[in-house]
Amino acid sequence: MDKPVYIQALSLVTPLGNTVEQHVDAFTNGISGIQIHEKAGFQETPIPLAKRAEITENRYDMLLREALEKAKAVFSGSGKTAVIVSSTKGNMDLLPEDTFAGTPGIVHEFFPGTDVFIISNACISGVMAINTAADYLLAETYDQVLVIGIDAVSEFISYGFQSLFALSNETCKPFDKDRNGTVLGEGCGIVLVSNQKPAGFSVLYKGGSSSNDANHISGPSRTGEGLVRSIEKTFKRSGKKASDIDFISAHGTATVFNDEMESIAFGRTNLDQVPLNSMKGYFGHTLGAAGVLETIMSIVSMEKNTLFPNLGFRETGTSVPLNIIRHMESKELNTVLKTASGFGGGNATLILEKQP
Repeated sequence: MDKPVYIQALSLVTPLGNTVEQHVDAFTNGISGIQIHEKAGFQETPIPLAKRAEITENRYDMLLREALEKAKAVFSGSGKTAVIVSSTKGNMDLLPEDTFAGTPGIVHEFFPGTDVFIISNACISGVMAINTAADYLLAETYDQVLVIGIDAVSEFISYGFQSLFALSNETCKPFDKDRNGTVLGEGCGIVLVSNQKPAGFSVLYKGGSSSNDANHISGPSRTGEGLVRSIEKTFKRSGKKASDIDFISAHGTATVFNDEMESIAFGRTNLDQVPLNSMKGYFGHTLGAAGVLETIMSIVSMEKNTLFPNLGFRETGTSVPLNIIRHMESKELNTVLKTASGFGGGNATLILEKQP
């Protein structure tokens, strides 16, 4: 990579709180934001969700404004700036109109004059948005890019996942033998992608890629082919190999087929013994926000040299056993792989490296 590309966490808002400290406290003490919500499912069935309790209406706009306000308070960049918004659905309250129509206006309340782009590619949107931001910098199109990952819980999305029998009836258990589906969550995270090294702790973006397995609209390749191809391409672009990776932040939705696919892909790429977690047990599956929120918490793990446990995991439930993190551990974390997989056969990965 000709120029350094740095990633700096600016803000994160989830059911666990709106500060890094609140999230570290929750991860340290095994606290989940998932709760059973009565009558929230189709035909008023109870379903588990991870919703931000402070928000009672207009969830998407409230999440976005809260995260932008916090990001602006710590933002110190300058130069030509773009904003990439990663979201699977946007503001569902705007249906039947364009659900992304109001997003640029809210962004401009806090960062006027910026070019705003939307990336909506199911659950790989967040990682893909960060990869796209890095490409913009390397092409010298912008001096810096703010990447916003956001999705809010809505009846439309909950009913849709219920129709696919993809929702658990309890807290989700990524990679566990008793996993029975995912739990939907909501949140908003913002990172700054820039050529300028931030003050204090910093990580370098070493490379990333995406691929598509073209297997099925809602089912991943049984061989993990798409994820394997993305991991191998990211290794090539970053100059890293499996033995360099200290920690994997996996997608880990807790559905039977996704977690099985990931285990096969990690086995095929010699990553099955690398410490790994899924963060879905803490703040649920936040869809288009997941890649950004989980990248932020991966950076926090690197800064604190801490492996946080895979909440909900008790016993191996995949055909390829993985090195699932069961207890909080201290470990020097220099190089991290973030992965994401989504509906439509999409897979995206990126590698981060700690800077001295």
